[in-house]
Amino acid sequence: MTTIKAAAEEYISGILAIEQEAIAPPWTHGALLGEIYRDDSFFAVAIASERTSTIGSSPIAGFVILRQMSEDESELLQIAVDEASRRCGTADMLMGAALRFAEERSLKSIFLEVRKSNEAALALYKKHGFLPVRSRKDYYSDPIEDAVVMFWRNEK
Repeated sequence: MTTIKAAAEEYISGILAIEQEAIAPPWTHGALLGEIYRDDSFFAVAIASERTSTIGSSPIAGFVILRQMSEDESELLQIAVDEASRRCGTADMLMGAALRFAEERSLKSIFLEVRKSNEAALALYKKHGFLPVRSRKDYYSDPIEDAVVMFWRNEK
């Protein structure tokens, strides 16, 4: 069983481990900690009750960060799931929680960037109603790669 909870300081080490595994370049401890205390961010973790993580004994299976950028617009900054929890619905649960936050805040849109080659993420975003709107050449480093910019509109 996996549950979604608000991120807290006690979860930072597990989040950092997923950062190292899944995000290039990873965020720092300070950046993640700062995000927890922002009033304009939704920062949540997926807690696995049966630990299947490849990352030690951490109960953190994944996390999502969505930041409100203006009165009605937001940006999905990160969503990541540890390797052992992929293709188990964890990312789907995290995305659903972020979209509920957007709807509760009456946010009209969400933007995000994703690596052009990240087929799993592209499929997740499309499943949740995101549409590709443009690309950004050489947006990512390590390795250099184009980004697909995607957009979600709150229809409610």
